[in-house]
Amino acid sequence: MSIIDQIAAQAAANAVAPSTPNFIAASKAHFAATSASRTDNTTAVHIAAAPQTGTFAKSAVQAPVAADSPFAGLGLHPIILNSLKSSGYETPTAVQMQAIPAALTGGDLLVSSHTGSGKTAAFMLPSLNRLTEESKVKGSNGPRILVLTPTRELALQVDKASYTYGHKLKKFRVACLVGGMPYPVQLKALQGPVDVVVATPGRLMDHMERGRIDFRRLEVLILDEADRMLDMGFIEDIEAIVAKTPTSRQTLLFSATLDGVVGQMAKKITKDAKRIEITTTPELKGKIEQRFMFADNMTHKNKLLDAILRDTDIQQALVFTSTKRSADDLSGLLRDQGFSAQALHGDMNQGQRNRTLKGMHDGRTRVLVATDVAARGLDVAGISHVINFDAPRQAEDYVHRIGRTGRAGRTGTAVTLVNPGERSLMRSIERFTGQRAQVEAIAGLEPKITEERSGKHPARRGAKPGAKPGGYARTATGATKPFGAKPFGEKSYGAPKPGGFAKTGKSFGGGFKREERGAFVARGRV
Repeated sequence: MSIIDQIAAQAAANAVAPSTPNFIAASKAHFAATSASRTDNTTAVHIAAAPQTGTFAKSAVQAPVAADSPFAGLGLHPIILNSLKSSGYETPTAVQMQAIPAALTGGDLLVSSHTGSGKTAAFMLPSLNRLTEESKVKGSNGPRILVLTPTRELALQVDKASYTYGHKLKKFRVACLVGGMPYPVQLKALQGPVDVVVATPGRLMDHMERGRIDFRRLEVLILDEADRMLDMGFIEDIEAIVAKTPTSRQTLLFSATLDGVVGQMAKKITKDAKRIEITTTPELKGKIEQRFMFADNMTHKNKLLDAILRDTDIQQALVFTSTKRSADDLSGLLRDQGFSAQALHGDMNQGQRNRTLKGMHDGRTRVLVATDVAARGLDVAGISHVINFDAPRQAEDYVHRIGRTGRAGRTGTAVTLVNPGERSLMRSIERFTGQRAQVEAIAGLEPKITEERSGKHPARRGAKPGAKPGGYARTATGATKPFGAKPFGEKSYGAPKPGGFAKTGKSFGGGFKREERGAFVARGRV
């Protein structure tokens, strides 16, 4: 080593780095300043103090972050900013622009924002910002951040996002506690110090009842998709979990709606919460052609599904049902008809789910019949068609479902089978997406009862006096076409092929009985 190198090394060894500042206090000042003016884009660079005996520093020496980075103006620590930069995040979304500075002040938040708006980063980034400082509570290995989600699919997404946003933090650990995963694996994750726990309420309660969770270090409680958790009946579990957390915690509640039971629960678990509502219209990513078809009854619906799946343009199809039993029964019926079909729902253990998803990724499974659990996190490039065999109960679920096709810049097709009594649901989907529903029919399988053609409504809604009764659907261009006619500029599905229904000799919608396939499927409902 040269003398110059020795001098430089000695100077570095003698240098004393400044201590890490209190970012909560600094963020309060930053939020107050940025609320009045956004002209100052400079960001200070903080260098962590050298770790003392028995402790370790969360921070590391980081290169300066570009002052013109959009995230730099939100008040996040340089370590978090560098994690975002290395992960390819460039521009914050609307909910992130509002929620991150507000959460950094340390106060409670109530945020109304739809899935797909970037809300995971909106609550995880300011929460991870706390981990740039050591916990003030000693003698505990419990989590400092707790995220509750309604489903394990969403929990796994948040778990992955946490590592993405915090991978530059030293000794950063996340534990994901969900059903369908082995207990020993989760117990091992909880043995050492853990920074973040992402969990479903039911599995977290199991660990709490066995005394495996210590919340003394908990600083932030996050409820993601709180409305869905309440719809799934987790209200008592949530109340029990909240009762075990420190009263000094920060609570961040994210939900599609903040009214009704969600608002009532929010009043109980938050203090002087700031309310943020993002009302942007959800964007349908990718090029997805959306079609609606009316089905007179379950037999007609089954025949429509069979005809759609026999279309040669289909690579892989994702078929949604409303219940777990329906997914099992329908996938069994499809296998009886020669389709390579599998079911996916919440009652399957993680090993079964992994094998099913691997079959989709490998191309061995052509049709996946699933409940809404698959609408979140499922990313299979080969899915060319999404078919809503049972229409979603909420318009937001419709967007989640059809977003499983048209991935990675590809085009996709979404077909929703609508019963006569579900016209109002179709209208709510139109209002939610801002797009008019394109109603079609398959040649030879035209519905006897349609939205426009009904004994109660002999004329089309909005038709001029004296107009002839229904039988026509209006296209997006304003032109009309008979039901079953080829859409303008598009190919129509071919007529269903005769025969091919082995084992029973009946059509797909013929109403199987117990002795025919060993499982009862009621007529009129799968």
